[in-house]
Amino acid sequence: MDTRATTCSSIVKKNTHLMDIREVSNEEDHHHEEEEEENIIQIEIPTKTDRQSNRPPIKPREAKRQQQQQQQQRSFNRQVSLETGFSALNRESNTKEDRKKVLSRSGNSFGGFGSANRIDGIRKPADFSIFRTKSSLGKQNSLLPSSWKDNEGDGNGNGGLRGPEASDHNNNNNTVPAGRYFAALRGPELDQIKDYEDILLPKDEIWPFLLRFPIGCFGICLGLSSQTILWQAMATSPSMAFLHITPFINLALWLLSLLVLVSVSITYMLKCVYYFEAVRREYFHPVRVNFFFAPWIVCMFLVIGAPKMLFPGPPHPAVWCVFMGPVFCLELKIYGQWLSGGKRRLSKVANPSSHLSVVGNFVGAILAAKVGWEEPAKFLWAVGFAHYLVVFVTLYQRLPTSEALPKELHPVYCMFIAAPSAASIAWETIYGEFDGCSRTCYFIALFLYVSLVVRINFFWGFRFSVAWWSYTFPMTTASLATIKYAEQVDSVISKGLALTLSFMSSTMVSSLLVSTLLHAFVWRTLFPNDLAIAITKKRVVVGKENKEKEKKPATKKTYDIRRWAKQSPLNFVSSITKHNQGNDKDSSHG
Repeated sequence: MDTRATTCSSIVKKNTHLMDIREVSNEEDHHHEEEEEENIIQIEIPTKTDRQSNRPPIKPREAKRQQQQQQQQRSFNRQVSLETGFSALNRESNTKEDRKKVLSRSGNSFGGFGSANRIDGIRKPADFSIFRTKSSLGKQNSLLPSSWKDNEGDGNGNGGLRGPEASDHNNNNNTVPAGRYFAALRGPELDQIKDYEDILLPKDEIWPFLLRFPIGCFGICLGLSSQTILWQAMATSPSMAFLHITPFINLALWLLSLLVLVSVSITYMLKCVYYFEAVRREYFHPVRVNFFFAPWIVCMFLVIGAPKMLFPGPPHPAVWCVFMGPVFCLELKIYGQWLSGGKRRLSKVANPSSHLSVVGNFVGAILAAKVGWEEPAKFLWAVGFAHYLVVFVTLYQRLPTSEALPKELHPVYCMFIAAPSAASIAWETIYGEFDGCSRTCYFIALFLYVSLVVRINFFWGFRFSVAWWSYTFPMTTASLATIKYAEQVDSVISKGLALTLSFMSSTMVSSLLVSTLLHAFVWRTLFPNDLAIAITKKRVVVGKENKEKEKKPATKKTYDIRRWAKQSPLNFVSSITKHNQGNDKDSSHG
């Protein structure tokens, strides 16, 4: 009886599942040995159609012929009996629930790509449901075709998601850990994806508008609302009386600022309704959380700069309570994180936008003094000035390991001017005199202003973005402080300086408003994809160079199965033949 024939026939009888295995190159083998426990082993599992094909086993002669042909190719397919081996491998891989397939670095993200997103030859649209509010998922799925709806669910409520998407979808009640933002993003603003990281949403598609609408858009409202206070001061200040400014400019700017604030607020509230996960990620972002102060600061600006023809009397104290309450609650959270340390300690997250959380105290102090509550105003001024000193020193002596601001974010350096200017105005409003403390804060702001103006090339030669509005709010506060200073020091120099800074501030706001309208409605380039909110909650290692940092040896069982699977078909059949011959000899001797 021919042993080889017996062996082949026994293989056909014993094996019920035949799977294709690709030859593992040296580079892929190196990948296998260095993968982390959190990621799935990089093995290509065959589809149902491949398992149902059950092609006949390879004969020795045919194997030699195929070997010669496949030497010119990089990979070849083999069919062997792997029922026992891969069942053990599957048991081992299933012990870790978080294991995922490691994707190659193709420049694409996890959402909306690959053969898994094609159904009957039709490309499935990108799935943004992982960021949608749960209440809207049912309505969204009801609009999908029936062939897609069947593939949306996997029995576990994952909506057909796989890999990192499924993991994030199942755990969307858990926030992204603070360490993930620092691990996946780079830059002081933490808005740039690192080269070896991938995201949950497609990079080469335009996302829905609400997902691309960032919290930083309230910076536009900050710039416009601060202009209402500036033109009100220019119309009522004795030092600017020679200009004969009409109060109707203040009225027009106030109405425009109110319209923009309502539009931006409604848009962002819609984002909260439909994409609450994206809003929550912005809230837990170490940098963008500072912009959650902006809506309330804008509201206080509008109250302070309200036209006298519409609101002749002082504002009601309840208005201060409504707008200052959220600011104070946010401060308790942010300042507590700065003080307690951890991943969100001040030395780790400090950046120029951190001044927004400090400016809120000074603006609240101004409004408290306007409503007649001097003690709360003094309290807020003291808290704001103490934290301003800490933020100023932290930012001024950046550690050598800290990255410099990218060129596109140089405008936020102007935020250095906002806090001392607002502090000087707040002190003058509380005590009714531009005394030594007010002048000290004002001179600090003036020196920082001049140090930035002389470096004009520092702010030139990069594309327009919403970050440009960071110019306007600090420039306006510095102009207001200069007008207050000119009231106390009546001279040509002080009046000329106040007029110059006010003209520069208004010109900058006008230019940015026109540019924003053009980029938003004509060129449609104002809101690119917001990649920072789409990072995965767990790191997905992609690429050989990144896996070398965290090497972990494969287990003995997995290594043995891989080595056994890499054997050629001829050697595999011959090894089984020798094994069967040994068993026959043992049985004959027995």
